[in-house]
Amino acid sequence: MQIIEKIKQAKDTLFSFEILPPLKGKSIDSIFKCIDGLIEFNPAFIDVTYHREEYILKKRPDGSFDRISTRKRPGTVAICASIQNKYKVDAVPHIICGGFTKEDTENALIELDFLGIRNVLLLRGDNLKTESHFIPEPKGHRNSLELIYQVKNMNNGIYLDEELENPTPTSFCIGGACYPEKHQDAPNVKSDLNFLKRKTEAGAEFLTTQMFFDNTKYFDFVKLCHNQGITVPIIPGIKPITSKNQLFLLPKIFNTDIPFELSNEIEKAKTDEAVKQIGIEWCKAQCKELKEHKVPVIHFYTMGFAETTRAIAKGLF
Repeated sequence: MQIIEKIKQAKDTLFSFEILPPLKGKSIDSIFKCIDGLIEFNPAFIDVTYHREEYILKKRPDGSFDRISTRKRPGTVAICASIQNKYKVDAVPHIICGGFTKEDTENALIELDFLGIRNVLLLRGDNLKTESHFIPEPKGHRNSLELIYQVKNMNNGIYLDEELENPTPTSFCIGGACYPEKHQDAPNVKSDLNFLKRKTEAGAEFLTTQMFFDNTKYFDFVKLCHNQGITVPIIPGIKPITSKNQLFLLPKIFNTDIPFELSNEIEKAKTDEAVKQIGIEWCKAQCKELKEHKVPVIHFYTMGFAETTRAIAKGLF
């Protein structure tokens, strides 16, 4: 079922979460263990991230180097199929620009369509660690807007090969990402909102936010979106802080502020368990307020672990 239809039919805030594919060589059982710990909260959907290829340099005997492609977390499409088969819950694969040509993207979407996957989250994706900025694949997409256009075309029966006879339209519900504290590559908030509006006009039917720790940032962002004419559901993305290191890592990686009250409490904590409990309680308060404001869905970034999300969701969903 399409996510937008679930949101329209829901009488209360829905629960959803994101998981990471296991590292290459590891079992899918870790995914099932995470889902088993959260399935009682009746997730409306489960996101599965996609991780592009990376490159390593392997030294030859003669001293030269080979550039070798490697993907650390493969399996997104197969994991989505397994989730829908095992749990009868809609899986939402991330589709990214990086590492894909337009033809690669079309072929992946055809496979997803054949598997009965009806929702996709379309993202530009991160640049490689060796790149100072995002560099698209030759004959690939430069950004998520171009990716949205391609999926929307397929929904209208328009494929890359214009000579196909009577091609069957796909029926993907298109999701996009948004950033209450601005995308790190956007020069300013206004240009970020302009780009976001173009994504909804192109076909994005719902938006999921980057993680945030101050609900005011989310509420203010939603108002800005509405003033800009962006009317699609905006799903808040939530993650509890579970270690002191995250006070420094999360703002750097995700361009998000951590409120002083939260960081101060965590810095005073004496044990890892105390830090985790502070993060859980803060996130519980966030979720309670978000539910009071009747947000469509609360989406949890689990990082592959169910324990903290379970502690937060208990009593709320």
